[in-house]
Amino acid sequence: FADLADMSLSGDITVEGEITVPVGAPSPDEDFSTLDEPVRETIMRDLKAVGKKFVHVMYPKKSSTLLRDWDLWGPLVLCVSLALMLQGGSADSKEDGGPQFAEVFVIIWFGAVVITLNSKLLGGTISFFQSLCVLGYCVLPLTVAMLVCRLVLLAGAGTISFVVRLLVVLAMFAWSTLASTAFLADSQPPNRKALVVYPIFLFYFVISWMILTFTPQ
Repeated sequence: FADLADMSLSGDITVEGEITVPVGAPSPDEDFSTLDEPVRETIMRDLKAVGKKFVHVMYPKKSSTLLRDWDLWGPLVLCVSLALMLQGGSADSKEDGGPQFAEVFVIIWFGAVVITLNSKLLGGTISFFQSLCVLGYCVLPLTVAMLVCRLVLLAGAGTISFVVRLLVVLAMFAWSTLASTAFLADSQPPNRKALVVYPIFLFYFVISWMILTFTPQ
């Protein structure tokens, strides 16, 4: 440390350049904040986002919207709506249909979780919640089928009623399966797509069977 002792600390050291922080126009992402945004605008923006995802499901095409901007609000609404329409179908008159609601709710979410885990174990490149988002939103056609079946049953039960409900459920089952695979198939290894599509087929088949066999009290 002898050389350090010879250094003079009292001398002036010239520092070139300016130590300043450049001030530029803030980017839109940095300036965007929802803290000061009215609650009404926040709710409307979220509703529009959910509505756009519904449109993507009804008109499935190669789009990353469901994967990039995932949320679970739409799947939750669809799950609750479907469970409410299915509850009480096979319940005894002394009961309120509560177990049927829980049964449908658990089947949908548990089935979606199992399919997601299967996809991840097979080497899927999407996240856990992205897969849940896609599977949940693709229940929309089956929810529409359930609504149509309820309206058909109001007109009476019979052979014609069953045929109409069968055609509607089959069409919406195919729609849900094709829509979900359109979003999820590309995220899987090419040699394992069949192993991913098969559980999805069973998942929507079980829901479709519950809708088709529904009979009101």
